[in-house]
Amino acid sequence: MTRTPATSAPPRDEVTGQAPGGTDLSHGLKQRHLSMIALGGVIGAGLFVGSGAGIAAAGPAIVLAYAVSGLLVMLVMRMLGEMSAANPASGTFSVHAEKAIGPWAGFTAGWMFWVELCVGIAVEAIGAAAIMVSWFPSTSSWMWVLLFMAVFCATNLAAVGNFGEFEFWFATLKVAAIGVFLVLGVLAVLGMLPGTAAPGGDNLTGHGGFVPNGLNGLAAGLLASVFAYGGLETVTIAAAESEHPVKGVAQAVRTAMWRIALFYVGSMLVVVTVIPWNDKSVITDGPYVAVLKYLDIPAAGQIMNVIVLIALLSAMNANIYGASRMSHSLVMRGEGPRFLARTYGGVPRLTVLASSAFGFFAVLLSYWWPDTVFKWLLYMTGAAILVVWGFIAVTQLRMRRRLEQEAPEKLVVRMWLFPALTWVALAAIVGVLALMLREEDTRVQLYFTAGLTGALALIGYVRQRMVATKGSLTN
Repeated sequence: MTRTPATSAPPRDEVTGQAPGGTDLSHGLKQRHLSMIALGGVIGAGLFVGSGAGIAAAGPAIVLAYAVSGLLVMLVMRMLGEMSAANPASGTFSVHAEKAIGPWAGFTAGWMFWVELCVGIAVEAIGAAAIMVSWFPSTSSWMWVLLFMAVFCATNLAAVGNFGEFEFWFATLKVAAIGVFLVLGVLAVLGMLPGTAAPGGDNLTGHGGFVPNGLNGLAAGLLASVFAYGGLETVTIAAAESEHPVKGVAQAVRTAMWRIALFYVGSMLVVVTVIPWNDKSVITDGPYVAVLKYLDIPAAGQIMNVIVLIALLSAMNANIYGASRMSHSLVMRGEGPRFLARTYGGVPRLTVLASSAFGFFAVLLSYWWPDTVFKWLLYMTGAAILVVWGFIAVTQLRMRRRLEQEAPEKLVVRMWLFPALTWVALAAIVGVLALMLREEDTRVQLYFTAGLTGALALIGYVRQRMVATKGSLTN
């Protein structure tokens, strides 16, 4: 059993900001774990269910919306991959932001991400419980929430290999499910399934055109698609605990393009080609269930409920893992309560417990004050992913030049057409934030997220000044 002293923060590496050796965490994730996390981690309930709202808003142009937002995500992941391959760390972009911009930036980005993941734990637990209650009406939602929280907290308290095994099989099932869906969809488009005729391009252009709701509809679809990509960052956190961190990050990032194209853009193209975008079942049942029912697949709704449940539990497991590692990294850098820095057998059990507890507390808030406090929590994290992406882009701009001068051999993964595409990504992030100002609901989310970001930045800056002042007095 390994313990990191709680009385003082350990000395930090000059580049990563971590304890000597890069991290005091174990390296129990195998390459197959990391590969499948990278492959299937991106597939969540947001794609299986949430994409219905995007289709209803944008029509067939949802394919374009997912392609555009997918390009932005690929740029962000490429930037993050460049930095993580050069300096693998469990705090990933928070560690890099601290080094490139300042401690206040690492503090802000890290704790923003932690809050986002913990709120996500609550949302996923509630969603998974709702599915179980629909199967077992005599049970109560809180029973399932408690069970899921206990199982995945226990999973993450054990060796990191347990998390890897869970995610490996979760991701395998999700990849298999969407693979089967794509095969059935392509056969339907070609008219090769019994009882179905090839739709041709009728559903793409025959119900108001490819962009039936104009640019406003396309903008709404773009917003919906951007937030469906959340969670990709976890693979760079996991890479720090893998057998070969640099190789793992590089491989995951390099396969991002075909994963996004196949899983997201490809499945959206199948949906809007097979059935009319304005079919009511797209919203009431969800786009994937609607297609399966159209293809006369028996028990289509229940099949998708199982898949969505798997996606929710997978995201819940990954969020507990990601939140615990991010908070542990922050604590190790003196940006949180020092007693949480202790590790047991290479596992930061105290930050696992703290992250799980915050997630469970958020669940309780959803029962006690669903329309006030819990709703505010959701709003505060509504645009958090965009804030994190912004920090990643600015950090990469500054860190790339430093790496080229000091350690060019560490640039195993390079951002394409640097710095032009980094600036393009930054402009796109600002553009999406501007789009959020157009709609009342997303505007409120943006205001709350801005408030949380500002509060964290202020706390981080004050802490930075206090440490600097203390250091100057000591010298």
